[in-house]
Order: sequence, then C-alpha cells, then structure tokens
Amino acid sequence: MWLHFSEEELAGRRQKVIAAMEAQGYDGLLMFRQESMYYLTGYDTMGYSQFQCLYMGPDGDLVLLTRSPDLRQSRSTSIIEDVRIWMDRGDANPGLDLRDILKEKGRQGKRLGVELEAWTLTGRRWEMVKAALDGFCDLEDASHLVSELRLVKSDAEVAYVRKAAELADDALEEAHRLIAPGVPELELFAGMHGVIFRGGGDYPAGRWIIGSGERALMVRHITGHGTIGENDVTVSDRSNAAPTGRSQ
Repeated sequence: MWLHFSEEELAGRRQKVIAAMEAQGYDGLLMFRQESMYYLTGYDTMGYSQFQCLYMGPDGDLVLLTRSPDLRQSRSTSIIEDVRIWMDRGDANPGLDLRDILKEKGRQGKRLGVELEAWTLTGRRWEMVKAALDGFCDLEDASHLVSELRLVKSDAEVAYVRKAAELADDALEEAHRLIAPGVPELELFAGMHGVIFRGGGDYPAGRWIIGSGERALMVRHITGHGTIGENDVTVSDRSNAAPTGRSQ
C-alpha cells in the first residue's frame, strides 16, 4: 500500500470528521470530493472525473462506490477495504447502487450529509442520486464539513508543505539560471520540472504558468509555448499563487 501519510495520521483525521458529524446530527456522510477521499483515506486517483462516492458512517465505516478501473487504484493507495463497483454502461445509474449500499448499512430514514459542492457531482449525476434516495433518507448539504477541518494542518502536513516550498524555491532558482532572450519557454518548464523530480517531488495539482511577451500577465495556463524575447517581462508561477517576474 502506498500511503503518503501514516495510518495513524489518517485515523486521527477520520475521528475529527466523526466528531463533526455527531455534532451536526448526521447519521452518515456522502463524499464526492476527491480531496476529502484523499485526506481521510489516502485514496489517490485521476478517475475523479467519473461518478464515485465514499460513504462514511458514524462509526467510521467506509464504503467506496467507483468504477472498475479504480478498484486496483483504491487497493494500492488507500486504507479502504470495502470497494463496490458500478458498471459503466449505457443505462447505468450509480445512484441506485449507492442506495443499495445505504440500505445495507441501515441508513433508511436517516439524516445524511452530502458534499454538494463537488465539481465531479454534475447536475445529471446529482439528479440520479437525488431521485434514487427520494423518500429513502434525508439529505443535507455538508459540503464544508471536511474542508473546514482540513484548514488546520497537522505536524505531518506542515512538514510536507515546507518540503514543497523548498522544492518551489529550487525550481525558481533554476528558472532564473536558465532565463535569457532567445530561450524557449519549454526549456524553463523542463528545467524546473527536473529540479522538482530530482528533489523527490511530483506533478503539481495545477499546470504551471509561464508566459512571456503578451502572455506574461496571464493567470491561467494555455496550450502552446513561445520564446523569450529581447526585452520581455517573463512571469513564472509554479504554485498558482504569487507570480514572480524578471525583466530581460
């Protein structure tokens, strides 16, 4: 199993969520945010563009409903033991699969929190869930229950953030070393990524932004790359936070 945080760290996070659920009177939590799943279990996947839901009971019981491609992924990256698969076919309705899980867990007539503010829970998918659970249980928006707890970082998380900051500084130094008129922007990308990977880092959550000339002040990544001009202001932003510029 590949966990970035210890099982004890993850268990402590789940205990905090259980306490928050009890305080708000929830008999279970339906999570649709990949961030919440990763935070509580270590589950790491790019498959969050598809329908998946992590149920957590008031006793910490976990059931992941996902597609078959993520079965091995969940086994390898998380502490989740109970993984259910919904079949992705033309008439698929994973909302019904979710209802079967909740019925098995005795959640009929109970009050459940739902992460509605999740971009993977599209309008169509939410309609499936809502229709499947209509009259079965009471649903209430609990979008911020886990995310608010995530604001307070543990010592283990702080250590990760500090390491990430060190790698970001190293990448910036490499960009300053490489930058010059006539240098392709891709050279900056290659150099900065190389520093990150050699330092033990990984891909960032968002694409890096490097632009020169007319694109120097863009704050969103776009495809295509140019070459640094003779008198360009070049902006590089490795963390989607504060931009850093240098004029040539």
